[in-house]
Amino acid sequence: MTKNDSRYDILAVGAHPDDVEVGCAGVIADCTHRGYRSGLVVLTQGEMGTGGTSEIRSGEIREAARIMGAEVLATFDWGDTRLEDSYDKRQALAEVIRRAQPKVILCPWPHVGHGRNQSHPDHVATGVIAVNAAHLASLKKADVTGEPHMVTRIFHYFLPPGVNPDFVVDITPWFDTYIAALSAHRSQFLNPEKKLDYIELLTARARSYGLMIGCKYGQGFKSAEMIRVLDIMNLAQTRG
Repeated sequence: MTKNDSRYDILAVGAHPDDVEVGCAGVIADCTHRGYRSGLVVLTQGEMGTGGTSEIRSGEIREAARIMGAEVLATFDWGDTRLEDSYDKRQALAEVIRRAQPKVILCPWPHVGHGRNQSHPDHVATGVIAVNAAHLASLKKADVTGEPHMVTRIFHYFLPPGVNPDFVVDITPWFDTYIAALSAHRSQFLNPEKKLDYIELLTARARSYGLMIGCKYGQGFKSAEMIRVLDIMNLAQTRG
């Protein structure tokens, strides 16, 4: 695990080395532009992926993080396709949360979807671990290194079919950065052995989210808690 004692505004957690990029790279790029700091955490090595090796994929996520303007704060080896919630995993991630002290955590939707496009079990487990770790990090008596820290919000990406986002972020100005971050994962998205064009698929998904809010490209998120609005006019803002 790579140590870093700086504070971060956003902690983005993924099960595999490309998950954060798929789910929220455009948002992270937007946050970087706005002066916010983002840290990434990956819970498995992605060793079961069709393309690449653990070593190759480790290099790819660091290149993608550079493109997004983020930093890789921690990588774990908790078993690709074998990821499950447990207390020791909560402790380890809670330690990262306490060290990074983020206001926002971005992680996969922690519930199983239905149909042919159901949620990957590792994604669901990651969402569960992240939610539980955030709770543990806030407890004064928890057996976790560091000072207690309470995350302000947890927002979820990787929404399965039938689950609509609670809000969509306009990533149109950062769409090229989004594609560049995805393309950094050459073993996954630019692999000639794969028949499916994932870049095209993810472009279509970003376009569909964008259509929901009247822009070209977007990324959608779910919130388990009601979002508090202090100034209703903030909801009327548009990009200048």
